[in-house]
Amino acid sequence: MQITDFLGLLHPAIAVIFVFPLIGTVVNFAWQTRQRRLQLLAGNKSKIPPVVGVEHKQLGERLTSAVVALTLIGLSYPIGKNIITNQLWNKTPFQVIFILLLFAATIASLVFLFRAKQRLWRAVFATLAGAGLVILGCQDGVYRRTNEWYWSHYYIGMTAALLMIFSLAIVQDIYQDKSNRWRIIHTILNCIALLLFIGQGMTGTRDLLEIPLSWQESYIYQCDFANKTCPMPNPK
Repeated sequence: MQITDFLGLLHPAIAVIFVFPLIGTVVNFAWQTRQRRLQLLAGNKSKIPPVVGVEHKQLGERLTSAVVALTLIGLSYPIGKNIITNQLWNKTPFQVIFILLLFAATIASLVFLFRAKQRLWRAVFATLAGAGLVILGCQDGVYRRTNEWYWSHYYIGMTAALLMIFSLAIVQDIYQDKSNRWRIIHTILNCIALLLFIGQGMTGTRDLLEIPLSWQESYIYQCDFANKTCPMPNPK
């Protein structure tokens, strides 16, 4: 394996080591928080400590940061590889500068989203962060598998990341809304996100099997993937 192959493993390695265990912890605290709330509404004394709600919120915020960061890392590898392979800094330097600024703007928007208190600014920064991810995902080099969008690691992951950003943006509304409308929306969207994360585990594993090592690319990409055939090696 060459250095480019190790860089390609950063995204799945971080997902396995950090993000997926964090997802399990957040789901566990979410379940305990809901059970405690239901027990109190029923007039019973809950054995679940009140701190689970605070910890669920804190870990949820960390999960959102981790998912967005993981998405940016996953996008930076193919985008950077495309820039280096095609020497875009010589051909289209403004495009390279735009991409770098877009990465910085997306990170900054997420940071400001954490700090924003008013609903308007939370909506603005959430929109900017989400738009940054989508625009970066449209750059050359990103493998989107559009012909199978319903089974695409890119589309599933991008949807999950956008749901996490939206969930972060409505956290304050959840605590202020007495009708529990935002809480219900939060629960439904995060249940969908959980299913998407499960899909990410499956599609990510599949893509790791399909992506060749750097020295294998020139041979693998000669194959006919539709008919599942590869050219025979030249006899010596």
